[in-house]
Amino acid sequence: MKNNIIPQKDVTKLIKKLKHQRKKIVFTNGVFDILHRGHVEYLARAKSFGDVLILGLNSDASVRRLKGNSRPLNKQLDRAIVLLALESVDYIIYFGQDTPLKLIQSVRPDVLVKGADYKISEIVGADFVKANGGIVKRVKFLKGRSTSKIIKKL
Repeated sequence: MKNNIIPQKDVTKLIKKLKHQRKKIVFTNGVFDILHRGHVEYLARAKSFGDVLILGLNSDASVRRLKGNSRPLNKQLDRAIVLLALESVDYIIYFGQDTPLKLIQSVRPDVLVKGADYKISEIVGADFVKANGGIVKRVKFLKGRSTSKIIKKL
């Protein structure tokens, strides 16, 4: 299994290496608390826009702030290991802020991907990515598949 969890301090070094290799870098982010089919298809689609998919994963503390004290159900290392088992995910970088803006500014992706439930004007980092020659893609979610729905069933 690949162990591509990159510490924030090593992001610049990783990006320099990937750019030197002329890799097209795709970035997305999220919590990915209970991995389900919707996540798998979303991440595969995101990866299809480039060569390398870097996933910004919300830290446990940021998930609690955003979703309440009952979340995350799975700790960040467990979420990262499951995500890295997917063919589509190349690297994971934890972030503890409420938004991934600083991480996006460090990664400087060629393609920023978010769900189609966001308007481009609502996507954190979209302006930065476009101003630096990148593009923003919105991916439709698989209807009826969400972590919240799974939790409600439980």
